[in-house]
Amino acid sequence: MTAEELNRNVLSFFEKIEKYYGSKTEITTGLYTQSEDFDSNNITWHLSEFELIRAAYRNVGERFMMEGSSMYVELSAKNILSFEQKGRNKFEFIEQYSPSVYRMTTIRFHYKY
Repeated sequence: MTAEELNRNVLSFFEKIEKYYGSKTEITTGLYTQSEDFDSNNITWHLSEFELIRAAYRNVGERFMMEGSSMYVELSAKNILSFEQKGRNKFEFIEQYSPSVYRMTTIRFHYKY
C-alpha cells in the first residue's frame, strides 16, 4: 500500500467513525521491538474498554483521538505505518516510534448494525 493510499484509508476511517458513537469500544495496544520478529509473547499488552463519545483530529501534535467518559486514546498520524480492517467492526493500526519501537492498536466496536 502506498503512503497516499494509507492516508486515504485512515482518513476515511475517521470520517466515518461517528457511526460508532455510543458503542462499547475495545482498544488493545501492544508495544514491541523488532517488527520482522513479531511474536505476541514478546509484546507488552494493554486492553481498555469504554463507550465512544467522540473522536477528532488534534492539529497540534498531529494526533487522532478517541474519547470515552473516563478514557482518552491517541494515535500519531505521522507515525502510522499500517492500517487494516481485520473484521466487520475491527481495525488495526501499527505505528513506528523509533527504528525499533512499534505500537499495534486494535480497535473493536460492538456495533449493533
